[in-house]
Amino acid sequence: MTQRIDYYKVAPKGLKNMLQTEKYLSEVALNAKLKELIKIRISQINKCAFCINTHALDARKAGETEERIYGLNAWEECSFYSDAEKVALKLAEHVTNISTKRVSDTLYKQIRQFYSDTEYINLILLINQINSWNRIAISMGNSI
Repeated sequence: MTQRIDYYKVAPKGLKNMLQTEKYLSEVALNAKLKELIKIRISQINKCAFCINTHALDARKAGETEERIYGLNAWEECSFYSDAEKVALKLAEHVTNISTKRVSDTLYKQIRQFYSDTEYINLILLINQINSWNRIAISMGNSI
């Protein structure tokens, strides 16, 4: 697949808010490795090869290991993710598949054991941001 439209060039004003949110998320107090793991996992669910590749590279730059990047498809069965990371990945999957999975009170209580009000909101913003980027990249024909 080839890129259909150079959307940064054609609609810079339309992407302005996305880029401002990206800047905000780069500055929040969430672990950089966790942010990249969430982006990879959501991109796997959405089957966005472009974003999987981009965020795997970014995860490596942040010091993430190959084992943890490759293990994301089966994160629930892996002992090398912390409980806090696992619940964040679970939240990412539930928000990404919200029409079928929802964010139950039980999941909310689990996530709140590890993350503050601000961190929870930032996780939700991060999850929604990468879901939006996946949809833009797929719709515009981005490929690796």
